[in-house]
Amino acid sequence: MLTTPLEQFQIISLFSFKVFCLDFSMTNLVLINIIVLLIYSAGVFLCSSNTTYLEETTFYFIPNNWQILLETIYDVVSQLLFDNINSEGEKYFPFVSVLFTFILFSNLIGLIPYSFTVTSHLIVTFSLSLSIFIGINIICIQKYKFEMLSLFIPANTSFGLALLLVPIEFVSYIFKPISLGVRLFANLMAGHTLLKVIVGFSWSMLLLEDFFAVIHLIPLLILVLLVGLELGVAIIQAYVFTILTCIYLNDGINLH
Repeated sequence: MLTTPLEQFQIISLFSFKVFCLDFSMTNLVLINIIVLLIYSAGVFLCSSNTTYLEETTFYFIPNNWQILLETIYDVVSQLLFDNINSEGEKYFPFVSVLFTFILFSNLIGLIPYSFTVTSHLIVTFSLSLSIFIGINIICIQKYKFEMLSLFIPANTSFGLALLLVPIEFVSYIFKPISLGVRLFANLMAGHTLLKVIVGFSWSMLLLEDFFAVIHLIPLLILVLLVGLELGVAIIQAYVFTILTCIYLNDGINLH
């Protein structure tokens, strides 16, 4: 039993391995990342049939349940890209689909008791958002060169108004990766902390004697509802992170 609600977010070293000044220790964060990768690889493997005459794996023509689940995820990502970037976003489908599935599986695994939520750490979410932000800027610079600066100047803006709007647009543009990473981190951390508080309260009520021990059913019922809510939050936050990535990508490609 955890002593504090925030103890569940502690990164623990499972075994230490250091080479000179570099630390390659295996932590619970790294372990969960490996598990997410294995689950994703196993999902793709379960969806695949035997090799064809070209010695290439292919999906079933009549999809099984695993394949329907995987194709549903891919269909959601494909629709997001088409709605925001049109047909030009097809080239970014592999990256966006992997991003969505990684965040989704990481969020869902964090709901398992005694597991670890990777996306509840700011260093993970901010690393994702910052790398996406840098990649979008590289794409925009390669495509538009100095015309990229039009992102900070709205169309048909006078010189006097531009002096006011450019700093505001620049600051809001810089804060995009910060807000993207903090949003995912804050929602996951707040939800898991609330679950731990309710669990601790319910356990304390259960230890009471006589009639008061029955009252613990009330926080247990609330806990069941909160777990369902957290399941929805895990899915929605993965969706929100992906759709904001598509919007930022669209801004960089089409200079909106």
